[in-house]
Amino acid sequence: MTASNTLDQIAYLDRAAGSDAGRSYKRELLAALDLRPGHTVVDVGCGPGTDLPALAAAVGAGGSVVGVDHDPGMVEQARTRTAAHPCVTIRVGDAHALPLDDAVADRARSDRVLQHLADPAAAVRELRRVLRPGGLVTLAEPDWDTLAIDAADLATSRAYTRFIVSEVVRNACVGRGLARLLHEAGFVVESVAARAVLFRDHDSAEAILRMPAVARRAWQAGALDEPAARAWLAGLEQGPFLAAVTFFTVVGRVPEH
Repeated sequence: MTASNTLDQIAYLDRAAGSDAGRSYKRELLAALDLRPGHTVVDVGCGPGTDLPALAAAVGAGGSVVGVDHDPGMVEQARTRTAAHPCVTIRVGDAHALPLDDAVADRARSDRVLQHLADPAAAVRELRRVLRPGGLVTLAEPDWDTLAIDAADLATSRAYTRFIVSEVVRNACVGRGLARLLHEAGFVVESVAARAVLFRDHDSAEAILRMPAVARRAWQAGALDEPAARAWLAGLEQGPFLAAVTFFTVVGRVPEH
């Protein structure tokens, strides 16, 4: 990833985390981790370090927070953002082969990362490997196959969603499979939750869905009719706007024996 692409991606992640939906589910994920002072927690796919300060505050000076990301640019940004937290360590690493020993962490999390990986099941097995008996993991992913955008031209809305699922997001439906992935990796599934993330205005949706850019890719690939897509985009911008996508969060525990 180039420096420019990394900066664009950081800006996108910051917008998503700062949205109302982003702040809400992140609070819930933090609570579900049940972090205690002295815990070691691993954030796989930590990106620019968005969630690391909150993890550091929860585990305290006697705890340890390890962020792992494959992109050196993200790691550099995360190190800058967490410089005031001595308990935080950031490492360049692959989610499929974490740079950590077996059974070294009390808690682990992965937030909107599995949808992009070559092998989500292998990454979940890695989370299982680095957690101690009794350790908890939280996973959070959207299911892009459920994206519904209201428009008079429903055919274009449906084609837009199909393009995201088939061409834009590598594992677009991974959200619905999170509990199964945990079970197959040897976790006990503690909880599964699904919520509809609702967008009621065009600008907040655009910050996450990037509709003109994706639609342009789609008509260039022949998946959308360009005049119809342009009219569809204009209608969405004019409003009223409504869109929703299902977002899944799960909690798993490593058996004690």
